Amino acid sequence: MSARPGARSRPRARLRLPVAALVGALSGALALGGAGRAAQATGTPPSPDKVLQRQLDDLVRTAGGPPGVIVLMQTGDRTTVHRAGVADTRTGRPPRADEYMRLASVSKAYSGAVALRLVDRHRLGLDDTIGRRLPALPKAWHKVTLRQLLSHTSGLPDFSTAPAFLEILTADPRHRFDSRRLLDFVADRNLLFPPGSRYAYSNSDNIAVALMAEAVTGRPYEQLLEQLVYRPLDLRQTLLPQGYRMPRPYLHGYDVTPPAPPEDISEALSASGVWASGGIVATPEDLNAFVRAWAGGRGYLSEEVRNQQRRFIPGAASEPAGPGTNAGGLAIFRYETRCGTVYGHTGNFPGYTQLAAATADGRRSLTFSINTQTSKSLKPELLAKVRAVQENFVCALLRR
Repeated sequence: MSARPGARSRPRARLRLPVAALVGALSGALALGGAGRAAQATGTPPSPDKVLQRQLDDLVRTAGGPPGVIVLMQTGDRTTVHRAGVADTRTGRPPRADEYMRLASVSKAYSGAVALRLVDRHRLGLDDTIGRRLPALPKAWHKVTLRQLLSHTSGLPDFSTAPAFLEILTADPRHRFDSRRLLDFVADRNLLFPPGSRYAYSNSDNIAVALMAEAVTGRPYEQLLEQLVYRPLDLRQTLLPQGYRMPRPYLHGYDVTPPAPPEDISEALSASGVWASGGIVATPEDLNAFVRAWAGGRGYLSEEVRNQQRRFIPGAASEPAGPGTNAGGLAIFRYETRCGTVYGHTGNFPGYTQLAAATADGRRSLTFSINTQTSKSLKPELLAKVRAVQENFVCALLRR
């Protein structure tokens, strides 16, 4: 990963919004535009691709919306790329499918992949507990199982909302945390509810998942990613950094707060503070290759483990929610749209919002990436618009 020397430090005041947004990140059909209606009235409806393109163009024109968006769609061996706006407001270049971006909470699917492949190899069990695998963690957490961590039903308090964590992050957004000690920020707290009794999305869950994987193998999580995810899927543009630098070239991420111009916050925060819950960086091409295997499952996970993975909790939404009606499984979510069902994960992080999804056989897939953050608490109107466009792309994917 190359580094840019002499990076300009950003004023603290401008970083307050992204730091607050980090907590949220770690914590219907879109109507046709006027041109589309006019074309229908004359009996010459626009092509589906043109309709989708207009929706992306409209998204980047939205006040507070992303400077750029890129969507990669694949059916069988055929791949198409749709994009609008820019990857870099300074140069005006368009987004590309071979540019790195922060995957945010889609990273949780990767830690899930490591864990479930270890389950397949009988190194881990879904009913293995924190007490058995990580006995140094608080005794009050010892009954929590790997299954509950992967399904966000553990009750673990979220380290990313801990006052001590936020204090460090606010003082120094690029602070390099010891990623394996992130749970220390909530080690004095009890579980929020009895394990397995309800769903609550928590960034602490996937930190514990990665630590369990390290405990049973004796290998660093980064090596396990290489061995169990990157190499089997031929992912050559995927990595888990510790610092704040992005590999080149990359899709720049922005804080968009009108009337101020978009501020580049791609390198405002250190990935060490999210690690296995949100730190992975990859290109749309690599993300697409991953989600085809992760959603398709066959040949990557055994049928037995795949069936366990897909015991979904109705109403359990990813963060942010994906298109349609959401349900949560083991590090994977089901998105039931008006046109059919896809499986995958979403994520948001200062500067980025992601969706990666594919059909159950892995033959149809899409990645949908915008270079600003949105969530249910940050720009909810924008999120609603993004979800509507995402659903239209899912429909186009399933109709091909």
